[in-house]
Amino acid sequence: MPKFTVDPKEVMRKYRVIAVVGASKNPEKEANTVPAYLKERGYTIIPVNPTADSVLGAKAYPTLAEVPDQAAKTVEVVEVFRPSEEFPQVARQVAEMKKRTGRPYVFWGQLGLENEEAKKILAVAGIDYVMDKCMRIEHKVMNGLR
Repeated sequence: MPKFTVDPKEVMRKYRVIAVVGASKNPEKEANTVPAYLKERGYTIIPVNPTADSVLGAKAYPTLAEVPDQAAKTVEVVEVFRPSEEFPQVARQVAEMKKRTGRPYVFWGQLGLENEEAKKILAVAGIDYVMDKCMRIEHKVMNGLR
């Protein structure tokens, strides 16, 4: 299966609200520096981390299922900083969130992360995805900063 069903640069241009599954409080981790970069450039970050109350100054939620409907209805992209083997579980949560809110989402697996089972789950749920791509790198390339 392909690495994406939608153009990554188009996602970066079109969508501004990103739920970050695995967002980290540790400023030395990509799961912190990438969302921080995006936040500094006007994207809204909704952190999802079961061990944090907040990340990057925003309230964190333990799971996607626990993101309140009001916030979930603003999410456009679900960026995932979890190991590839956890992608099917996260893909199911995104599919459930889509059912709950009636909104389309884009599932984004960070650079180096990809999972075929998750792609099948997302395809059945009608959810576009991007895998093995970095939102920061895509943003920089799109803006001629690289």
